[in-house]
Amino acid sequence: MENDSTFVAPEGVYSVTEEHKPNPLAQHTIAAAPILYPTRISTVSVRFSANKPTNSPGLSQLLGGREKEVKKEKVVAKEREREDGMSVSSSDDPDDGSPDASSIPAHDGAASTPTAAHEQPATPFALTPAVAGKRKTVPRPKHNMRTTSSTFITRLQNVDNLSRALQSKQGDSTFLFYNAAKTFVWTEAGTKLKEPLARIFFSAYPTCHDVNVATVSPERIDVIIGFHTGDILWFDPISSRYGRLNKQGRICNSPCTAIRWVPDSPNLFLVSHADGTIIVYDKEREDGAFTPHEPGNSSPTVFPLDGTFSSSSQGEWNSLDSIFVTMPPWHPVTAGGPIPPGSKAEKEKTAKNPVSHWRVSRRSIVDFVFSPDAKYLAAIAEDGCLRVIDTVAEQLVDCYASYFGAFTCVAWSPDGRFILTGGQDDLVTIFSPWEQRVIARCQGHSSFVCGIAFDDVRCDGRTYRFGSIGEDNKLILWDFSSGALHRPKLHATHHQRMSMTSSISLALRRRGESTIFLPPTGTPGGDSPLPRYHPAPSRNDVAVVQPVVVKHISNEMLAAIHFLPRGLLTANKLGHIKFWVRPLAVQPRHLRTQSAYRRASQTDAIS
Repeated sequence: MENDSTFVAPEGVYSVTEEHKPNPLAQHTIAAAPILYPTRISTVSVRFSANKPTNSPGLSQLLGGREKEVKKEKVVAKEREREDGMSVSSSDDPDDGSPDASSIPAHDGAASTPTAAHEQPATPFALTPAVAGKRKTVPRPKHNMRTTSSTFITRLQNVDNLSRALQSKQGDSTFLFYNAAKTFVWTEAGTKLKEPLARIFFSAYPTCHDVNVATVSPERIDVIIGFHTGDILWFDPISSRYGRLNKQGRICNSPCTAIRWVPDSPNLFLVSHADGTIIVYDKEREDGAFTPHEPGNSSPTVFPLDGTFSSSSQGEWNSLDSIFVTMPPWHPVTAGGPIPPGSKAEKEKTAKNPVSHWRVSRRSIVDFVFSPDAKYLAAIAEDGCLRVIDTVAEQLVDCYASYFGAFTCVAWSPDGRFILTGGQDDLVTIFSPWEQRVIARCQGHSSFVCGIAFDDVRCDGRTYRFGSIGEDNKLILWDFSSGALHRPKLHATHHQRMSMTSSISLALRRRGESTIFLPPTGTPGGDSPLPRYHPAPSRNDVAVVQPVVVKHISNEMLAAIHFLPRGLLTANKLGHIKFWVRPLAVQPRHLRTQSAYRRASQTDAIS
């Protein structure tokens, strides 16, 4: 029988086995002020070695090991001091969190000139000059959070014997990160800990965060946190060290709305802001003196859509047809060619942040997600549009309108075939970026949809499971089959024609050709305009998906949903998180690799 802690799905009963509640101080802070920045969830799985020595080391070994560690830290500190010309002690400059960039590869993301199809880089921001020599050590954040006197970090609260607890771990552990009011919490899911592993108190509100799965190890976890002040914190909870980027909003002082690591990249991440921009950062670079160009201000360093000048760069910028890219002054193109080593110009053009700057919308960016191969990005904004952006060419591919109001959440399927959005129209919408149309709408919520996520365990390339939560306090599970929803209910002629015309851009990409040569809308001499903007189809033209499970969670202002192999996590806006365990040990449906998924999806799309 169902109760507040269980619900029945076709595969069995889900039940709450674990809860994480905000501490009383955070609850008091939330109760005293309106909830402007709801809780967000990030998780990462870390595999600890199972073969650890059983005999404890002697005192001499401990002292010797500590002595080597201290010597190593002193050598690194001296090297940084020589390179920076100043000490790295947090007490000398407590708010300077920008990591040293002296031994850092320069990542310059904006494409300089149109590139031939066979020369087009296969990964985002791959136009990167090679770095001479080999890096001896992996850069870490340079400030110690335990000893900092920074006013930005007000307090760090670690669990007792944290280092010993981490060293004793064996096998896989799932770490959970979440924000609540002005705190950021690190804990472990599935272990019923009495206290979180760490709780950090800030003077600003954390608004978004992400964990880099490409660099995670038992010795290191790279976490980035965005704040309502525009500040960004690079944080390693294992060593309790941190670095600051966009300090005091030097590059952008607009609130951070979403932050994501570039998949498979150890350094690069993207941040969206409330002013409608998405900015590319390298965690190892220092902040540079940067002022983005505004639309309508012609400049040789501005490439709005396709790397060439167009009516959108010289006149009024149309946010539904292009994104506005500003190259920083240290980009090789704007630097004016090769620079003699050791010259003053070389120091002035040292690669710094940002890597690239995109003006995507005139309204706030709500959220964005990468496709599984990282070549595309789906961004939603308060202007009611879903934008699909080519991250390799740094240009807009398609722009889809919502049925009503703004989109509020977005997710990309594990095989890259579908994009989900939730919105203020109380609908969950399924888009096919390859077919460039709305596949179906999911009706079940009676208020704004707040969060959405795919359940990778129950997605096999034919049938997809995903979950959504809304302001109606409903947790809903959905199943849909791509084969059953291959065609809309009605086939209106004008909708077919529009779809065929606008599918050229991704058709080029499917054949391996560059979309960088796409002309802007209305270019004279073109065969026909290529509309990137897709109005929302009517209800009669789109199939409808009905819920599989509707669970009403009483007295909860739900804010986030996240699936794990062992269950799912839900969080409310106050920071109360519940772990719903799966009914049985479910084996993943997908037996093929992600690359096989993509090959199959591309074959289906072409056929």
